[in-house]
Amino acid sequence: MNRVNTRKIKVGDIFVGGDSRITVQSMTNTDTRNIEATVNQILALEKEGCDIVRCAVLDMEAAEALGSIIKRINIPLVADIHFDYRLALASIKNGVSALRINPGNIGDSERVRLVAESAEEKNIPIRIGVNGGSLEKDLLEKYKKVTAEALVESALRHVDILNKFNFEDIVISIKSSEVITMIESYRKISKIVDYPLHLGVTEAGTLWSGTIKSSIGVGTLLCEGIGDTIRVSLTGDPIEEVRVGKEILKSIGYIEEGIKFISCPTCGRTQINLIKIANEVEEKLKNCHKKIKVAVMGCVVNGPGEAREADIGIAGGKNEGLIFKKGQIIKKVSEDKLVEELLKEIENM
Repeated sequence: MNRVNTRKIKVGDIFVGGDSRITVQSMTNTDTRNIEATVNQILALEKEGCDIVRCAVLDMEAAEALGSIIKRINIPLVADIHFDYRLALASIKNGVSALRINPGNIGDSERVRLVAESAEEKNIPIRIGVNGGSLEKDLLEKYKKVTAEALVESALRHVDILNKFNFEDIVISIKSSEVITMIESYRKISKIVDYPLHLGVTEAGTLWSGTIKSSIGVGTLLCEGIGDTIRVSLTGDPIEEVRVGKEILKSIGYIEEGIKFISCPTCGRTQINLIKIANEVEEKLKNCHKKIKVAVMGCVVNGPGEAREADIGIAGGKNEGLIFKKGQIIKKVSEDKLVEELLKEIENM
């Protein structure tokens, strides 16, 4: 698919926008002032494949803690700041790779100038983040409610403030908890500016509901070529945000490496515990980086046939199953050995 062409911006040692790959982000839910807990969570996110991480900076102690955290991690860190320009200046001083701050919310133009000049000096981009909760009162009065038009107008206001100080290293996010509003907002802004876009459905919900909303919102826009970096916002372990984000990218072809996993929904023909087997296989392969497609199918009627494009797979029988490669059966195995034998074959591929 053809991506909307945006300008390329550097975040630490990673590029966002232009022809660079789409990156997956997450945000820590530790107290940033607790350096050990925050570092441990970031390292776990790195292991899961997170590209960029964001930390909340609530006060000066948190801003100062960033320096110690950055020394112990390997991915770019974004300081998430609201209202206080001094926290932005301190975060820059302590070595962050980017800021998330809305220039219209940090005071007069002199404060904005100080932040913009400091960020420019250190080649640190600024992400402008607009959502329904941050919408200005006059825009709410103008549009009567949170609309895509109101969100876009708000984002452009913040962009204009930075542009007045000749600052152009900008990333924009226009998030909404309403999926359709979110989609419409990004469609509109992508036609107006060429800044990289950070996609996400804000306050998406728990792992179950949030995954559905994010897959629809983020996935729709990515399929239209819109978006340069994504964050799946979930109420839960940030690790799940990265897993879902990577799976979204993988399912539409933006990530080629790693396991592609398919399994059938089961039916009356299924005579093995396919649900248990499928979950076990997916869990055991979550950190496998082989570029292969694995199928777990419930019966021999459809198994090797429907999944013939899979590199390797299982087709269930009565208390046993077949292991096949590219649609060709290679062995018959008892149900209790199916997962073990499948994993051995994958290991040898």
